[in-house]
Amino acid sequence: MNIIYLASKSKARAELLEKLGFKFKVMPSKIKEKRSPGKLSYARLVKANALSKAMDVANKINSGVVIAADTICVQDGKIFGKPKDIKGAKRMLKKLSAKPQWLYSGVAVIDKCAGRKKVMVDCEKTKVYMDKLGDKEIDAYFKRVSPLGKAGSFDIQGRGALFIRRIEGCFYNVVGLPLRKLFLMLKKTGINKFLVFLAVIFLTGCSHEYNIVTGKQEAFYYSTDKEVQMGQSIAKQVEKAYKEKDTVDPLMQKRVEDIGKKIAAVSDRQDIDYYFAVLDDDEINAFALPGGYVYINKGLVEKVDNDDELACVLAHEVGHIVARHSIKKLQAMQTYSILKMLVAAAPSSGEVGTASDAAFTEILLGYSREDELLADQLGARYTKLAGYNPSAMISFLKKLQEVNKRRPLAPKSYFKTHPYVPDRVRVVKEEMGEGISFSDYINIEQLPHKSY
Repeated sequence: MNIIYLASKSKARAELLEKLGFKFKVMPSKIKEKRSPGKLSYARLVKANALSKAMDVANKINSGVVIAADTICVQDGKIFGKPKDIKGAKRMLKKLSAKPQWLYSGVAVIDKCAGRKKVMVDCEKTKVYMDKLGDKEIDAYFKRVSPLGKAGSFDIQGRGALFIRRIEGCFYNVVGLPLRKLFLMLKKTGINKFLVFLAVIFLTGCSHEYNIVTGKQEAFYYSTDKEVQMGQSIAKQVEKAYKEKDTVDPLMQKRVEDIGKKIAAVSDRQDIDYYFAVLDDDEINAFALPGGYVYINKGLVEKVDNDDELACVLAHEVGHIVARHSIKKLQAMQTYSILKMLVAAAPSSGEVGTASDAAFTEILLGYSREDELLADQLGARYTKLAGYNPSAMISFLKKLQEVNKRRPLAPKSYFKTHPYVPDRVRVVKEEMGEGISFSDYINIEQLPHKSY
């Protein structure tokens, strides 16, 4: 059985391997990392550093598997490594919080056995957006967390996550060891011992992913690709059941698409393509499917007074997609076989139709109170970032509340799946930074909503 050697003294990298269940020995390399790229690209620089570290350790052992990595933070053409002291860390974090930054991690894997070496080297790149930090916030953070030994002076897997507004790419890359990239490399080198466990984690079983909008590690049984496939299957059934956008005024459809694309462009999830469509249905309703599908009924579009209100509705649904509420809801279904049918390689058309209908019905039944309030919070945020007025969400909610006071709720009413109006108004106001009035507390649920 091969021994694993981690050629790094990074506690974060060691913790990641421990969480995966690996037994390994820490053998830090004594190679000094190069921080001047010269003619090298940033990707080639970190790959060269990682390979040098791996080779250094591999030359000291008779056999085993060596894993090495190197991470740099880049902003405006300048490389930010690990700070030398607290004063330098403070300057570094203040600069990094002002603009987006790129994290590059080089990973090297060497399988040494019987005098031969099998070598794999690769790189992962992630873009990070932070909230702008002041001296007091940074000082308070450093009192709790030492920035020394951390690229960029913060720990995204700990309290540093509170400063992160958005991530485009692999979360674990920011920690310093892109796990999926490592899995693919181990797969190519044929290290079967690790593939069984990693395949369960990343491909067939429950993977734990960092949800940037909740700040939590969350369990998902399906990858993003499978989620999109699931959404496509359900969307086909939706468009069969409803009169699709071809029967809707093209100008109405274009209006929804144009606003929807602006909302999607500023959302915290950029790993999928978003699809916006109007259904020829007079009922006031809108819903989101897994994988980026947003549908809005003609009746709801006709009810809004302006683009601001329409943007708020679309942003709310995009919020559900960003937080992956529908996929989490479907995972919790008793009929787990339904999801297996939706992502099967070659299911029969009858099976897909039955599974899609069941999944769609489950989504229409609505989300939990906490999920709805988070979607409102994100909706207000994305509405503002896209250039629309988020206060329109409050006016639209109150308008729908008045409409539904005068008539009973229909089976697929927007309020059938979107209750807690006083709660929702409060959350939107809090996201906008407005004060909460006495009337906002009337009929509010006892459990407070956690802002993210």
